Amino acid sequence: MTHPTTSYDTPEVLDSREGPYGEVVLRRHGELLQIIANGCFLMDTSDGRSERLLVDAALDALTPGTRAAAPHVLIGGLGVGFSLAHAAADPRWGGITVVEREPAIIGWHRDGPLAPVSSDALADPRTEVVEADLVRYVNETSATFDALCLDIDNGPDWTVTEDNQSLYSQAGLASCARVLRPDGVLAVWSAQPSREFEGTLRNAGFRSVRTEEIPVARGVPDVVHLAVRPG
Repeated sequence: MTHPTTSYDTPEVLDSREGPYGEVVLRRHGELLQIIANGCFLMDTSDGRSERLLVDAALDALTPGTRAAAPHVLIGGLGVGFSLAHAAADPRWGGITVVEREPAIIGWHRDGPLAPVSSDALADPRTEVVEADLVRYVNETSATFDALCLDIDNGPDWTVTEDNQSLYSQAGLASCARVLRPDGVLAVWSAQPSREFEGTLRNAGFRSVRTEEIPVARGVPDVVHLAVRPG
């Protein structure tokens, strides 16, 4: 997710739908496309640096000696498609699964205004898009992954819906660890660092917990929280 840019233009609503978790809006603000959920700004197409670093940090954190030859990444949240597009542009990923709970967002990527961002990635044979709630998915799926990249909220302390809060609890992180293979990496995007969340990661059994800063044009840096499931 990214920070909104300052502009005095009036945003144009391109589509507004009532989804399973409330209202989801796609609007154009100048040259940018923005996603708004229940009145909360989620992300726009202004930069994408955070989303790209999220994927790269997860891959870099995989232990070279134990990393699968073609690791499989699970991306939580399709958003504006930057994370998916960046993962698909890297031939080192052997599989890319994206879990998105809003059918409207999936539709905007398949045949709507966001298609230019993600069309090549969606056509990639390594890519699978699953319409599901991520919290439920990590609790129920039998699939396992080498990396899990979470970008469904503005961070552990600022969730889009109350249901998502459970994902960042010790029990929720245990579910994330369940879908990770030994030495798998969890990467969580956040608009601000959270020492409390770092502690929860350690209490959930993760090791090598650290936080990487992502410089932004204005304001405090975004961050990626990284942690490794023990082998």
